[in-house]
Amino acid sequence: LGAGQGNANAQFHLGFMYSHGLGVPQDYAEAMIFYLLAADQGDALAQFNMGIMNENGQGVPVDHTEAVKWFQKAADQGFAAAQYNLGGLYESGQGVPQNYVEAMKWFHVAANQGFANAQYNLGVMYEKGQGVTQDYAEAMKWYRLAADQGHADAQRNLAVMYLTGRGVKQNDTEAVKWYRLAADQGYARAQYNLGFMYVSGKGVPQDYVFAHMWFNLAAAAGYQDAIKDRDTTAQRMTPTQIAEAQKLAREWKPTTPRDAIGYVEERRRNRMH
Repeated sequence: LGAGQGNANAQFHLGFMYSHGLGVPQDYAEAMIFYLLAADQGDALAQFNMGIMNENGQGVPVDHTEAVKWFQKAADQGFAAAQYNLGGLYESGQGVPQNYVEAMKWFHVAANQGFANAQYNLGVMYEKGQGVTQDYAEAMKWYRLAADQGHADAQRNLAVMYLTGRGVKQNDTEAVKWYRLAADQGYARAQYNLGFMYVSGKGVPQDYVFAHMWFNLAAAAGYQDAIKDRDTTAQRMTPTQIAEAQKLAREWKPTTPRDAIGYVEERRRNRMH
């Protein structure tokens, strides 16, 4: 009823129900109708979802230019996820000419709101010198902010910075700490890196059982390099040690920190109360 009377909040929620199939058959085209009604009234979350649907081709053909338009509208209202996505489109040159400086601008705005993905992307751009002078110390700063929020890619990149001594004093123990946090989330590349630290005894006592376990988990997740290193490590182990490593791998469970999707979901839920 509220949607039919022009209530933007009701229109947004009806669009959300159609896009996710909640109480109605999933219908992206119908969702677009209600999102558009709300977005045209200035609803930032509806504008963001319009951007997402145009970017992903849900209910409409993929249209990055239209996605930029809607992300821009939501970004101008301070919506961090839209600011991040807008930065990503400038970084990739989809829907707009590629512009690292503009990408940095929007990543900064979102990152300053605590948006972990944007903080991570800033770290990458400072590390690579994209749109800004290369600055490893600044890269470390942004990686750390994202890593502290549980961002696995940032945690792994932070580990690499500690391992190589870029932007920070070289420290194998710190590298292991951050590899482990990323590996515990199921990040295969970090699991492989952690296995290497155990097999080489860098930052931790050498331990073939733990090395085999982490290589095995990485291999199971599709990281091909881990297969060879797991099998090479196994040649140095007793059958009992191999069985123990396999048991540890079977019993391992990933952690699940709050991710960036939580920002949008949190905003939606706050409006329901």
